[in-house]
Amino acid sequence: MITTSPFDPTAFLNNQEALQAYLDEAVLTGDPAFIADALGVIALAKGMADIAKQTGLSRETLYRSTLSQKGNPSRH
Repeated sequence: MITTSPFDPTAFLNNQEALQAYLDEAVLTGDPAFIADALGVIALAKGMADIAKQTGLSRETLYRSTLSQKGNPSRH
């Protein structure tokens, strides 16, 4: 029996070049939902607490409003 686990892209985004390449590819798709998802993945890879500190937004705001699939990144 084959078992699988969910793919975690953050495991591969471990340096600035990888983060930039991931974001560049997302932007090239032109798909706003994919771009928003990529920003969320990048935030998770960099550390949500550090992103919150740098932006002045709470972690909860980033998770719920800005980076969730139901959120709207342009709101803040």
